[in-house]
Amino acid sequence: MSQTDLDIPVDASAATDRNVWLALIDQIGAEEGHFHTVGPQNWALFVDDSPTLIVSFETIDSARARPGQMPLAHHIAAANGWSHLCLISDGQTWFRDPAVYGYFDRLVDDAFFEDFDRVLFYGAGPSAHAACAFSVASPGAQVLLVNPIATLNPAIAGWDDRHRADRRRDFTSRYGYAPDMAEGCARLSLIFDPALKPDAMHAALFHAPYAQALPARLGGPALEGEFARLGILTDIVMQAAAGRLTAYSFATLWRKRRDDANYLKNLLLRAETSGRKGLAIVLCQNVVTRLKLNRFRKRLAELTGTAKPAKPAES
Repeated sequence: MSQTDLDIPVDASAATDRNVWLALIDQIGAEEGHFHTVGPQNWALFVDDSPTLIVSFETIDSARARPGQMPLAHHIAAANGWSHLCLISDGQTWFRDPAVYGYFDRLVDDAFFEDFDRVLFYGAGPSAHAACAFSVASPGAQVLLVNPIATLNPAIAGWDDRHRADRRRDFTSRYGYAPDMAEGCARLSLIFDPALKPDAMHAALFHAPYAQALPARLGGPALEGEFARLGILTDIVMQAAAGRLTAYSFATLWRKRRDDANYLKNLLLRAETSGRKGLAIVLCQNVVTRLKLNRFRKRLAELTGTAKPAKPAES
C-alpha cells in the first residue's frame, strides 16, 4: 500500500481546537467501542471492528497533525478492517502513569485481549517503549518496535542523553523495563538504524530468542516517517500483525529506498563528505543507469572530469 492508503477521512478532521477534537474522539469511541480518560494526561480510544487488534501509542499533537486528525495506526486499522486500541498522551508522557498501568490491569482482568485472534503492539521511539512494556498484558501478541527504546533508567541506559529531562520518570517499577515485558510475546521485531549508536545499543538490550533485529541502515532517527514517505509502513505493519515480518521480507520492502531521490541524495552527500570519491562515482553510475535523475548525471560528469565546460559569455 502507498502513503495515500493512510489518508482516510474521519469525523475528527472537523476539529478546530483540542477540546472539540477530544469531544469528537469521545463520540467515535462511544459509537464504535469506548473512549476513556486515563489519569490526568492520557486517554484510551478503542474501535471494535474485527478479531485482529492493533494497539498503538501516540501523543495528541502528533495525532492531530496527521491527515484526518487521527492516530496513524487508526488509519492503518481502518484500511484493513482491524480493531484498534490507541493510548493517547498529552505531551510526551512515555505513558509512565499508574493510571495507565491500572487501565491495562483492568483489560487483563476483563480478558479483553482474549477476544482477538491476533494482537499487534506497535510503537515508534518513545511509543515503542510503551508498546513493548504493555505487551505483557497480551501473551502471544506480536510486537513491532521502530527506533526502539528499552528504558531511560540511567543505571542501564545512561549513555542515551537524548531524553535527559525524561530520566526523572519512573522506569524501574511496573511495566518499566521493556525487554522484560516482552517475554510472553510471539515475536518481537526491532527496526532501527545500526549507524545510530543509541538506537543500536537499545536494540541490543532486547536479546532473546523471540527477538529479531531488522536493520534499516542509514534510515535515520525517524524511521516511521521514512517508511510512510516511501509507502511501505502499512505493509510492514500488516506483515508484523500476521507474524510474517522476517529479515528477508523487511529487506525487500526497505529496498524501495534505492529508487528514492531523497535517500540517494543523502547517500551521495555521505560518500562525498567522508572523502570517498570512488564510492560517490559508483553510486552515481548506478543511479544514472537505473533512474532518470539529472542531478546524479551532472555530478557523475563532474566527478569523472567529463563535464562539458561552460560556454564563454558573448561580448
